[in-house]
Amino acid sequence: MVEPIRGEIFRREDWYGEELTDRAYVDCEFHDVDLTESVSRQVSFTNCTFGNVRFNASRHTDSAFLRCTFRRCNLFEAEFTGCKLVGSVFDQCDLRPLTVLGGDWSFVGLSGADLRGVTVRGVRMREADLAGANLTEAVLADTDLSGAVFRGTRLVRCDLRGSDLSTLDPTAVDRAGAIIDAEQAMVLAQTLGFTLG
Repeated sequence: MVEPIRGEIFRREDWYGEELTDRAYVDCEFHDVDLTESVSRQVSFTNCTFGNVRFNASRHTDSAFLRCTFRRCNLFEAEFTGCKLVGSVFDQCDLRPLTVLGGDWSFVGLSGADLRGVTVRGVRMREADLAGANLTEAVLADTDLSGAVFRGTRLVRCDLRGSDLSTLDPTAVDRAGAIIDAEQAMVLAQTLGFTLG
């Protein structure tokens, strides 16, 4: 076990291109920190706050951001592979283009987020808040979206194939051109009250 860094406040730090490994931060704050092109592997952040942090082109593998708050952060071309972001919230962040491969993003707050063109594959996003989010031309494939909130979400030309859409109300979203597979079509037909013969 790594001894966690607790309650520290980091301001205007330059961590450009840093390689972070086997670290743990608990109840820490990061303000105006430059993490551009940084790499994290098996790093955990728990109950941390990130304000105006630059994650541009950063790469995160098997790391955890648990119950963290991201405010006005820039995640341009950031990649998360096998990461846990359970219970984290994104507020007024630049999230595109963003790539998420695997991992657990359950209970994540992305309400109203601009997610146009992002790529999310094989991710657990149970009960994620996507209300009012713009997922136009995004890929949200092979993802567990059970219990996710989709009220007012834009799914225009979004690739949803292989994802759990069991709690999606097709009438509550903008779905023009959204791509689904045959099994999902049956689930959505039943949601709309159709009986399949």
